[in-house]
Amino acid sequence: MKPGMDRALRSLERLLEADSVTRDLLARAHGDHLILGHMEETDTGEQIRDDRVRVTRLSRGRWGLSVKRHTGRWERTPFTGTLEEMVEALCTFMQHLVAPY
Repeated sequence: MKPGMDRALRSLERLLEADSVTRDLLARAHGDHLILGHMEETDTGEQIRDDRVRVTRLSRGRWGLSVKRHTGRWERTPFTGTLEEMVEALCTFMQHLVAPY
């Protein structure tokens, strides 16, 4: 894990837990990214990650938000700011992507 990402991951997890829209999201760090999604069960009963959004470290304290397209590629959104601002964007503009099932 890149330096500082463990701290950012813990901060993000606390922010996600504080809102009912994002409470069920699972977060993991990968490079400069914090990837958020749900666990989903396949037809065979296997549990797989369903990644939905990605928060990318742009600079110290500044993050960018991307969404996963149906093709599997990440698409940047115009949202940038602190982790708090990223969670606020998720809870307002993107709640349809991250709301619990």
